[in-house]
Amino acid sequence: MYSNELIHEDSPYLLQHAHNPVNWMAWSEKALLKAKNENRLIFLSIGYSTCHWCHVMERETFEDEVSAKLLNDSFVSIKVDREEMPDLDKYYQDVHYLLTKRSGGWPLSIIMTPQQQVIFAGTYLPPQSQQGRMGFRELTSFIKGKFDDEYEEVQKSAQSIEAAIKHYERSFEQKQSIEKSEVVEAFVNNVKASYDDVSKGVGSAPKFPHASTWNALLDIYMQTKNLEALYMSEDALSAMAQGGINDQIEGGFYRYSVDESWIIPHFEKMLYTNAELIEVYAKLYTLTQKPLFKEVVDRTIEAMDERFLKEGLYLSASDADSEGEEGKYFVFSFSEAKEALLKGGLNDVEVKEVMDYFGITKFGNFEHQSTNPVITCNEKPERLDDAIAILKEVRQKVAYPFIDTKILTSWNALMVTALFEAGKIEKAKSVLCALLNTLHVNTVLYHQIVLGGSLKVEALLEDYAFVIESLLRGYEHTKEARYLDLAKKLSHEAEHKFYKEETWYLSDKAFRAKAVLEDNSYKSPLSTMIKNLFELAKIEDDTALFIRAKDMLESFGAGIQKYAHAYPEAVRAITLYM
Repeated sequence: MYSNELIHEDSPYLLQHAHNPVNWMAWSEKALLKAKNENRLIFLSIGYSTCHWCHVMERETFEDEVSAKLLNDSFVSIKVDREEMPDLDKYYQDVHYLLTKRSGGWPLSIIMTPQQQVIFAGTYLPPQSQQGRMGFRELTSFIKGKFDDEYEEVQKSAQSIEAAIKHYERSFEQKQSIEKSEVVEAFVNNVKASYDDVSKGVGSAPKFPHASTWNALLDIYMQTKNLEALYMSEDALSAMAQGGINDQIEGGFYRYSVDESWIIPHFEKMLYTNAELIEVYAKLYTLTQKPLFKEVVDRTIEAMDERFLKEGLYLSASDADSEGEEGKYFVFSFSEAKEALLKGGLNDVEVKEVMDYFGITKFGNFEHQSTNPVITCNEKPERLDDAIAILKEVRQKVAYPFIDTKILTSWNALMVTALFEAGKIEKAKSVLCALLNTLHVNTVLYHQIVLGGSLKVEALLEDYAFVIESLLRGYEHTKEARYLDLAKKLSHEAEHKFYKEETWYLSDKAFRAKAVLEDNSYKSPLSTMIKNLFELAKIEDDTALFIRAKDMLESFGAGIQKYAHAYPEAVRAITLYM
């Protein structure tokens, strides 16, 4: 049994790789110095513990002894948990986009010079070349050969990439004053242009929930009564609620849909996905009073409580795989579902009604003729609740997927905001209290803790931004001054730590990645931070703070006017406060 330096880490993701034959090290000064001192290339691999393709690459490539030997002989291999270091991940995802003109994802594979200059960026790499795609062994050997034989050329290429990255970062910063009506109109039109009128939602496969887009559209509707903004949101959120991206048996949303019709998801469940969707469904219910949306809110909260709530706080994510197979826990074969429902006391007619309602057929909609349940009609079977309880029981024959025991400050804060917005005031207060007691210790805010572990990583911009937002929601719903006081205190701290020479950074560590307004897997911490400053300025009637927040936003003004749809959270700030 191999083991490497990751054995000393407490990140569940890093521990998953602690017995690979690769001599992994965690990201640290020690690892970076080793590369410099020994003049070795750096292979950086970024992923997270519940990521399906990270597991595939580990199985195929990092447990492959030939690939491991290539790495051990010539590279310093560094593993990063993207949930522990989202600042680092964001920087290298941008590098990947810049080099490939495609958005990245996980696992992210980066090769750098000993001086940390990037020369290659990719995602999943199989051990050997296949279907015209270069395999890991060939790629690492090729780059190592280039580094040894054509050092000057590699150096030149690395420097030009570095210059391109700096230029790319600056390209977002074009100052322009912001006209609220123009931005709002551009946002609605841009969303409309990429809206799927058939299956609803934004874009094509793979299809993500885009909670912050609907949140912005609903704010726009509330301010301007723009019916298109309401209808697009309502149609998309109805389609997701009834689709396979929503776990119809246990509640909770999966990370994204593999197809454009919302039928087959990628079966991971992330805390941030569910927190952001709870908030937006709660807002939609307030506006429409349609029971479906309230039901989604309640069932999603129940699902998060059942699987993720531990010691008063929420764990970060659950995996897609059970017993080595993707989705195995969540899907049903026709015969097992029918047999269980009959055994559970439903008669033939009732069984047929339930099977039709969930679209469970002999041919299935997933692998091995199994079915991921979707709602196929609006008429609920009479014994639906009984049927759901029986089908949930059927699932227990398979082990529930792995759950990451990391408690992230930022994602828990998103959940607190969602609970306040859903009207679950006492529950929200209790989670917020647990969050502050656990992760705001001796006036220091921390980024995370692993259940049973210790506090190590201090808070990043996203932790401050989302915690301040949750405190402001707490103040709005309870009028308790302590929430406002702490929000103000943390807001001053955040500016002091992360705002340098009129630029916001994601962290105040040695490795500094610039913060951007663009929403990504979840909403932008920078947009949220600026929105918080606007809200504080309004509460305190502080004109100087309002002008400063407006300035921060307008330093990205040209981009917002041009690509409004990429900045939903910034558009919310403009809609609500400008």
